[in-house]
Amino acid sequence: MHLKILVPAEIFADETGVSGIVAESAGGSFGLLEHRLDCVAALTPGILTYTTGRGSVYVAVDEGVLVKTGADVLVSVRHAIGGTNLGQLHDEVKKKFLTLDREELAVRHMIAKMESGFAGRLAEFQHGR
Repeated sequence: MHLKILVPAEIFADETGVSGIVAESAGGSFGLLEHRLDCVAALTPGILTYTTGRGSVYVAVDEGVLVKTGADVLVSVRHAIGGTNLGQLHDEVKKKFLTLDREELAVRHMIAKMESGFAGRLAEFQHGR
């Protein structure tokens, strides 16, 4: 199979010769082999595993979508972190998502400040009429 994993800013992985894929959806884990019928699945955050002639590769993915058409499998997710060792992958995921949590808090704080500033200016505008 030909597997392509996309994140918003880039192509995270583009692998040919993939013999199997295991992913996670709301209904649980499922596997894909080349001759399986075409399908679409909503992915939940978890570990996507694919196997090539070089061995298994593990990719921690955020929510997204998987589309299988013939021998092509396209996975589109917000975040992906890859590795061949689950222990190292676990550490990388913790670091990445702690950073994302901090960034998300900063963005939420900035948006709240903008909203309160906008509301204040709107109130001034209405009272000035």
